[in-house]
Amino acid sequence: MSAEYATFGLAPAMRAGGVLAGGDYQVHREFVDFIVNGRPLLFQLSDLDAVSPLASDIPPAIFTTHVRRLLLEAEAPLLDGRYVIYGCPECEGLECGAVTAVIERTRDSAGGSGAGAESGDDADVSGGGDDYVWRDFAWQTSDRADLELNGYHGIGPFRFRGGEYRAELGRLLDGAAPGAGRRVLLIGARVALNAKLAAALRTIGIGAEIAADATGVPAEELRTYGAVAFAREVPARTRDGVRASFEGAGVDVAYVDGLAPIVPLLVAQIEYALDRSPLAQRRLTRLSVAGDSVVTEVTSTCRVRLTVYRLDRLYRTRVHEVLDEVLEPGEHRVALPGRARHVVARTPDSVLVSSASE
Repeated sequence: MSAEYATFGLAPAMRAGGVLAGGDYQVHREFVDFIVNGRPLLFQLSDLDAVSPLASDIPPAIFTTHVRRLLLEAEAPLLDGRYVIYGCPECEGLECGAVTAVIERTRDSAGGSGAGAESGDDADVSGGGDDYVWRDFAWQTSDRADLELNGYHGIGPFRFRGGEYRAELGRLLDGAAPGAGRRVLLIGARVALNAKLAAALRTIGIGAEIAADATGVPAEELRTYGAVAFAREVPARTRDGVRASFEGAGVDVAYVDGLAPIVPLLVAQIEYALDRSPLAQRRLTRLSVAGDSVVTEVTSTCRVRLTVYRLDRLYRTRVHEVLDEVLEPGEHRVALPGRARHVVARTPDSVLVSSASE
């Protein structure tokens, strides 16, 4: 097998959770994605809602096992030397479907399988040899993959230089795993709203605590938060005090100012604030409300859902799902119903929020 060299990297990624139209929930997951030739591999698989095995919410021992499997230092979990590259974000069952591939090591770039080579050999590979190859990608739902029926024939094979490959995955074994800052501190006096918001966040896998301010909170506890959400009635003095507490503890968090007392909308704002993936590697890159339409832009083919939220004169929440389609890369304009509104756009990996003025 011959293949041109591809670059290999890792980057934080997110499977966007949230409270969906109709009251359904979608679990929030943070994971490490594979960056192949500068682009997330997941994006090359079209419209796929999935996460890599390198997720932040699995036990450390299991996380380490997944890394060592990718390094070929642990036995393949599937038949025929196949490894899970992406799986179901809601569970780990193969019956839900998974993207799998054969991973092997080769000793020369022209061919010649070297799967029997010692995984611990750290020879310099800058000139070729000692490569890792990912090949025969397939969608798999049972013990054996059917390449003819379910193979990703346009994906791979990818040949990675061993030194680069091991160095990237080795950082995860050295403590660079994702997951810090998945908790949110909710600041506000409206106990009922914050209680509902905290419950919704916890349901989708995000820790949440409620407080009037951050006075006296130990620095080690502040470091566990990734975002602070302020209710609209929180005064400027309290906001400044909270910010000072986090700055004094040397904690860099995202601050969220709630747009409206609508729980699904607030969840979407917090989801966006917690997104640590590089901007250049996000699929959903633009959302803006202009008059009676909304403009959104995506960088690769994916499912996009646009949901409109507003409060009526009796402060009841009104929800309209105006789009749920697989869109091609580029800019898309969608007509909006009714009056002033807040719009939430979702793809499998990201969330954006935009508002029109009253």
